[in-house]
Amino acid sequence: MAAKKGEAGAEAEVEAEAEEALVEQWRDMLALHARTQCELDRALHRHGLCGSDFEVLDVLAESAAPDGSCSYRVQEIAERVHLSQSALSRLVARLEKDGLVERGMCADDRRGVRVALTGKGRALHGDVRPVQRAVLTRMLAD
Repeated sequence: MAAKKGEAGAEAEVEAEAEEALVEQWRDMLALHARTQCELDRALHRHGLCGSDFEVLDVLAESAAPDGSCSYRVQEIAERVHLSQSALSRLVARLEKDGLVERGMCADDRRGVRVALTGKGRALHGDVRPVQRAVLTRMLAD
């Protein structure tokens, strides 16, 4: 009987150590994300952007046609950049005010709003993309 209690205690200890390692790994990931986000914000600030601004420009630029045209519904962008729809709407309004994106009604759904890069937004994205990628390379290199 004592042997079984000893085995159960050892098993519980192994489970506790595994759980502790898992939590530590999670916290390390959060810390890396926070450090990387701060570095991105610092580097992009020189260009008048923050990390979230760049992510929206990057999503819009990724799928652009050769002529640069492409648009997404706000909801589609929100799913890609991990922002709430209300936070993204405020961000898009700011980018639009700065002349980097333009909003328009969806042709197939008049309730929906589509967002597209402007020429100015496309040019800024092209200038800033290497800066963002350099920060990612530096921060995420193992």
